[in-house]
Amino acid sequence: MVPPPASRPTSPPAVRTRSEPRPNTAFRELRGSLSPGEFAAAVRRAAREIGEQVSCDARYIGRVESGEIRCPNYAYERVFRHMFPGRTLGDMGFSPRESVRGRGARGAPVARAHEAEPPLLAEIHEESDVLRRAFMTGGTAALATASLGPIAADRPRRRAAAADAAAVEDAVRRIRLLDDRHGADGLYRRAAGPLRGAYALLDAGAERQSTNDRLHAGVGELALSVGWLAHDSGRFADARSHYAEALATARVSGDAALEAHAFCNTAFLARDAGRPREAVRAAQAAQRAARRLASHRLLSLLALREAGGWAGLGDRTACQGALLRAHTLFARGPSAADPEWMSFFGEAELEGLESQCWAALGDWARAARHARRAAALQDPHFARNTALFTAELAGDLAREGVVDEAAAAGLRVLGLLGDVESARVRAMLDDTARTLLPHRRTAPVAEFLSRVEPPPGTAGA
Repeated sequence: MVPPPASRPTSPPAVRTRSEPRPNTAFRELRGSLSPGEFAAAVRRAAREIGEQVSCDARYIGRVESGEIRCPNYAYERVFRHMFPGRTLGDMGFSPRESVRGRGARGAPVARAHEAEPPLLAEIHEESDVLRRAFMTGGTAALATASLGPIAADRPRRRAAAADAAAVEDAVRRIRLLDDRHGADGLYRRAAGPLRGAYALLDAGAERQSTNDRLHAGVGELALSVGWLAHDSGRFADARSHYAEALATARVSGDAALEAHAFCNTAFLARDAGRPREAVRAAQAAQRAARRLASHRLLSLLALREAGGWAGLGDRTACQGALLRAHTLFARGPSAADPEWMSFFGEAELEGLESQCWAALGDWARAARHARRAAALQDPHFARNTALFTAELAGDLAREGVVDEAAAAGLRVLGLLGDVESARVRAMLDDTARTLLPHRRTAPVAEFLSRVEPPPGTAGA
């Protein structure tokens, strides 16, 4: 938790008309002597303390302090109240929520029509009331529909402004949040609309070079997010296309961070698609790009991607060497240079990816040991990853011959699938069911098999 300043900020809440944002000086005082990046890291730590997940970076802090974000979403509000106990949103320089959205917002004066918030931005306000209701009352399909918004709707031909770039960035955060909690299957087709709208903005060009740079980065990250939804839902050809688009965008704009991310995802996809040598090459290319970014955690993840490729090739020595590099880099800790999209990468992910390497090498006992650690360490917020690591554990145990524990792990995964839709996890459970079928007369295995759809080719078994 960030220690409160010596005295309570006395600056009045930051309010603005839609055309003239005013700096949020009260929030700037709360940041104190920390840099925006350091303060963003403190926000992420505070979120973890209360079981929240926010994708906070220095850019977000800058948007708050500039007055661009007049009121935080509900997740950020909970985190800020945790960091600064006893302070209201007004004390922190924010406008009342009802004046930002809803009836109060619709009634706000606008000096000239062209100065109103662009439709794209208005449609995807962070965690809108509609989205919040969908979380409480609807399923994954409702969440996808309510949260992503009609970003791809026809829009007047005009050059993009900073608010449009911010809208694309917010769409990326929204998709990642929903994927973390609910998996990819119900989101992919809906997320394609925002991506088309983002490309339209990119084609229209921007008013300023700084906005153009943000748009290129944002559209590239959005392509990667949509590509990941395709990847995780088994649409490998679609994923490959989206990743290639992101890589092309990175190359055009000279964005090393986006290039590293694109190659990272390409390596992961190549491994899953049975092209391990391509996975190694893509991971190594990602590491070359990432060396300019001063993020040890990013290099650690990329070493794990390389290890996965070596494991697929059956090269145990090269795999172990890459795993050692990954652990060494991870131990150097996080930094302000860590990309925002890496919020998922912690000790649980490190253990889970190592488990996958040992499984590819056929060392089921070691794979199960790391998968068990991954499932135990995973933040509950990442429901999809919890299901994934537990499904990996079930499969590893089944192949190791520990059938009762494998069935128990499989049942735990089935309990999570009400909230998570992932073709990857479903396929892993089906594979585990096939492995356990010869042991169907044992009670735990029989219960697991009774709750899994009959694996293909087992009729009459």
